[in-house]
Amino acid sequence: MPITPEHIRATVSEYLVAHPAEKAALSGVLEGLDRGDDLTGRNTGPLHVTAGAVLVDDGGDVLFIRHNVFRKYLLPGGHLEVEDGSLMNAALRELGEETGIAAGVAPLSPRPVHIDVHDIPANDAKGEPAHQHADVRYLFRTTGPVEVTLQEEEVSGWEWRSPDTLADATLRQRVLAAIRTSS
Repeated sequence: MPITPEHIRATVSEYLVAHPAEKAALSGVLEGLDRGDDLTGRNTGPLHVTAGAVLVDDGGDVLFIRHNVFRKYLLPGGHLEVEDGSLMNAALRELGEETGIAAGVAPLSPRPVHIDVHDIPANDAKGEPAHQHADVRYLFRTTGPVEVTLQEEEVSGWEWRSPDTLADATLRQRVLAAIRTSS
């Protein structure tokens, strides 16, 4: 079953109950839903929803992947697919696709740890204009050993890094707090 506008609205609304100061940053998502935009479609502009995974290992480090298009290390994640069913499932699917990690992972919360709206530059090769992603990020923990096998079409490297290296201060603070709480 595809991700519905109602699921996106419920997820964002629940997130905003916990983080009301982020309402202005997420207003584009709510406005798009109000207009009836298909925020699950990668061709929907000026904004569409994506899903990301923040995977923490037993030592408290976060998995980063080197994204081929952007040529930098990012968190696993990407566009939604019809079969995802939920935003969390989309985050898990993207984690599995990009890293080959299919087992040994559990969510630390049923709610997103962070929703980040950021600019994506135009991609002439794909015929995509500049647009924005509202990346709904879920926090996961390894539950045992994981083996990384990269999807080389999209990813060319991976590293476990300290959560202190997360560029977004809000995400960094929330991941560090969750690690302290779950230990």
